[in-house]
Amino acid sequence: MENFPLKIFIKQVNLPERAVKNTVELLRGGATVPFISRYRKEMTGSLDEVDVGKIKEALQKMDELIKRKDTILKAIKEQDKLDAPLKKKIENCWDSIALEDIYLPFKKKVKTMATRAKENGLEPLARIITSERNDDLRKQAQRYINKNVPDVDAALEGARHIIAEWINENTDSRTSIRNQFSKYARIESKLVKKKKAEAGKYEMYFDYNEALNKIPSHRILAIFRAENEGLLRAKITIDNDYAQRAIERIFIQKPRGKSAEQIRLAIEDSLKRLLLPSIENEFKKSAKQKADEEAILVFSKNLKDLLLAAPLGNKRILAIDPGFRTGCKVVVLDEKGDLLHDTTIYPHPPQSKSDEAMHTLQHLVEKHKVEAVSIGNGTAGKETLQMVNKHNFGQELEVFFVNESGASIYSASKVAREEFPDKDVTVRGSISIGRRLMDPLAELVKIDPKSIGVGQYQYDVNQTRLKENLDNTIASCVNSVGINLNTASQHLLAHVSGLGPTLAKNIVEFRKDNGPFTERKQLLKVARMGNKAFEQAAGFLRIRDGKNPLDNTAVHPESYPVVKKILKDLKCGIDELMEDQDRLRKLDLKKYTSDQLGLPTLQDIQKELAKPGLDIRGKAKVIAFSNAINTIADLSIGMVLPGVVNNVTKFGAFVDIGIKESGLVHISEIVNRFISDPAEVLSVNQEVKVKVIAIDEEKRRVSLSMKQV
Repeated sequence: MENFPLKIFIKQVNLPERAVKNTVELLRGGATVPFISRYRKEMTGSLDEVDVGKIKEALQKMDELIKRKDTILKAIKEQDKLDAPLKKKIENCWDSIALEDIYLPFKKKVKTMATRAKENGLEPLARIITSERNDDLRKQAQRYINKNVPDVDAALEGARHIIAEWINENTDSRTSIRNQFSKYARIESKLVKKKKAEAGKYEMYFDYNEALNKIPSHRILAIFRAENEGLLRAKITIDNDYAQRAIERIFIQKPRGKSAEQIRLAIEDSLKRLLLPSIENEFKKSAKQKADEEAILVFSKNLKDLLLAAPLGNKRILAIDPGFRTGCKVVVLDEKGDLLHDTTIYPHPPQSKSDEAMHTLQHLVEKHKVEAVSIGNGTAGKETLQMVNKHNFGQELEVFFVNESGASIYSASKVAREEFPDKDVTVRGSISIGRRLMDPLAELVKIDPKSIGVGQYQYDVNQTRLKENLDNTIASCVNSVGINLNTASQHLLAHVSGLGPTLAKNIVEFRKDNGPFTERKQLLKVARMGNKAFEQAAGFLRIRDGKNPLDNTAVHPESYPVVKKILKDLKCGIDELMEDQDRLRKLDLKKYTSDQLGLPTLQDIQKELAKPGLDIRGKAKVIAFSNAINTIADLSIGMVLPGVVNNVTKFGAFVDIGIKESGLVHISEIVNRFISDPAEVLSVNQEVKVKVIAIDEEKRRVSLSMKQV
């Protein structure tokens, strides 16, 4: 922390000083975001995951900036141009844009008009012009005529090129233009001629103009996507005349002097050829980055809601991947999600063997003591759901309609091939449909999040940032739920705080060789499991029916001694204390505080003992879709239907109404008041009632309203 600008960093993240300082030290020491926010509350002032993540991201950017400053200092020093004031200016600069402005004059350039003019000896003439001390410029220019500068006009033009470059590299002029872009820039898009037929879906952007600081992220991304596809031309503009006058105020002291005319021409050239294109590109990049971040946040929020969907739990599942011509693929899974049986039935056209199909399902339900049915919501899904719901299996059987997005991706993945090498993709897909009912989190972590069907423009945003953010989201969900150490897959364990793929694999191998874990401290016997990794991971791993009941809670092993002390004082056992809610509530926690252990952690321990092993996700429940609707053709304007939100974007929410096509509830049709973001009132997996307000069968689009219900 010796050379780290802590005070500047604290100001940037806008969080309490002590919390920031301690969090930075913890991060530097290898602690993870989930671990810090859950088990180091005394050090961080109980900062949540969002704030700790904010500090981590800001820390990465600060480290990159420090590294960039070192590179710039070295580059300028090699040019023998690094004097004391410049060095101090760079060292005191903590803004990446300002830093690049400082470095701009020293960057190695390809041959420019200005460098050629300097080679032709015209830099002194440029200095004479900018000094505004000599009115007889043409006479002065005659002194610089040579074999490469044929006449006075050529000399003055070359001098203006040099001045134009100075203007472009001047921090005041760049700041002035940047301020104008910030306040007044507009984004414009126009159709590329001869591309109208291909650009139909971008019709609203054929001749579009909107303030850059007000345009929503989804429109920015749509415009830039169309531009990348060669269908639109996009540019960011400001008032050029206003920009000209602003730069003149910086560089012209005598507006009516002879030099002023040359400087004005140089400013006009600089703006057109250098300064405006440079700042436009900068703002295009920053607008894209901002839109990316918004889209990534939308994606992460949706993914979190999807991953934290309520599980059905460890029950025997009959899962069906519906289909017409190729039939419905059926699998039976045991309580652990292991495959017991697979087959194919053909209840729908063209075979229409419905009686035979139901006889098969009845037999499987009875033979394997099936407790629930999971049906994929794709093609023939609704028809299959209705068929199963109509049948009397002679026992209580819950039937679920499950979002199958991404199941086909999983079925063809390396993970699926390793799990079921002797089964084809159709069987693997059915297994995924069944498992995601049992435990959505455990199954969905195996799939690339971009294939799950949530978010907006996920393939257009920065893929590195997207992956990083989604990985953090997955880790947050995994660690907030807590993972069964004895049943979790290698893929799921890899997302646990402090583990990663190697340790996850080693844990699975240890289980195979030694049987189930009976206590958390056995983790230290796993290959390559050091004390640091154990510290980071242990609290997020659960052991059911182990030697120590605390191992099935979020109480960290480092806090076991204080629980032992509490039990000693109360003269009772851990099981007795967990069952005595009244005694738990009346605990005098202050009595057990110390320099290392404060009330926040003790309060967390108290909550855990009150509800050991509680799953924060709740339990899956059946959603009743309308039986009258199977396809888009069955819809009519004015229908009111039950539905489930399956995607939230900045412009609205998509709702599953029990047919293949999800309907769109535009942001203006959600509630009878202004909202800037649908996520203010809606989330993925939320049950809603919607009214059909428009149907386009040709484009397979359905428009819905919530506020009109």
